Amino acid sequence: MATLFVCGDVMTGRGIDQVLPHPSDPRLYEPYVRSAREYVALAEAENGPVPRPVGFDYVWGDALEILDRERPDARIANLETAVTTSDEPWPGKGIHYRMHPDNVPCLAAARLDCCVLANNHVMDWGRSGLEQTLETLEHAGLRTAGAGRDADAAAGPAAIPLPGGSRALVYAFGAADSGVPAEWAAAERRSGVDFLGELSRAAIEGLAGRVALERRPGDIVVASLHWGGNWGYAVPRAHRDFAHGLIDVAGVDLVHGHSSHHPMGIELHAGRPILYGCGDFLNDYEGISGYQEYQPDLCAMYFVALAPESGRLERLEVVPMRIRRLRVERAPAAQARWLAATIERESARLGTRARARGDGRLVIAGKEAEVRTC
Repeated sequence: MATLFVCGDVMTGRGIDQVLPHPSDPRLYEPYVRSAREYVALAEAENGPVPRPVGFDYVWGDALEILDRERPDARIANLETAVTTSDEPWPGKGIHYRMHPDNVPCLAAARLDCCVLANNHVMDWGRSGLEQTLETLEHAGLRTAGAGRDADAAAGPAAIPLPGGSRALVYAFGAADSGVPAEWAAAERRSGVDFLGELSRAAIEGLAGRVALERRPGDIVVASLHWGGNWGYAVPRAHRDFAHGLIDVAGVDLVHGHSSHHPMGIELHAGRPILYGCGDFLNDYEGISGYQEYQPDLCAMYFVALAPESGRLERLEVVPMRIRRLRVERAPAAQARWLAATIERESARLGTRARARGDGRLVIAGKEAEVRTC
């Protein structure tokens, strides 16, 4: 059995970058906020002082202890931040996230095995910003998926070694419906992301061909998708059909969805889990009002145990967390129960049985979870 840790969007730019040891120029090009330091001030006004500078491990907070205890075989996160000193924001884009390259040890502090880059912020600072992001992550020994110096590099998987000689192959895509500009698509002689313009049968078959060429016996295949809007629990029919096709046709074992600012429902299809939206895992949104019905300070850690010989789910556990003072900490009991109950409810709507434990963890056992076809 191989256990993968996955989470949603990890945003280490703006306010978070400002409290790390090597902050970028705080100047922003947003309509209302002109300095990244204002996001630190908002967080402090909401939840109390943030020390400066913090250590590189600060932002991960209680998650590090949980990771050490669970000991997953692979750690995968969607890095929704350019790692660059570029001062050329992508024109016409209202929000630009960046972290100074000298702060990259904060990613290494969580011992990430793969940073997914196919999202709507990795090229906020242009193609030169993407190039520096790729160079910095490579130099730090961090694998990437979903973006590259040309189309082949963007389309290729990150291969993470697993016990017993097998691998987790991570393919990543940035979908148009999450706000990824079509101009960001990688081409034969142009850097960019593996852009998904349509959730089409052709895209599924294209991935199936790539997987067939790369996969070895025992390998686990992960499709990591930045797709959909930021708010709401409803899963579009097109997303469900595409996810099912990734499993049925392309042989994907885990669909890792992100872009939503809150965790969404989980579906089990043909014994494989589909995480439609893992929610934000780290951001600097504290003190920003709106969407309180989703409790946007809550986030989640996902531990997915799969059988390498079959790829089928053995067990999935969701650990409720929250973001406070620009770091991840354990969610208080009441909030943990609320998040577990919410995911349980939304998973039931997708035909999957999840069970909330008394400690707030949510458990999906592979043999028990698939209850009906919706």
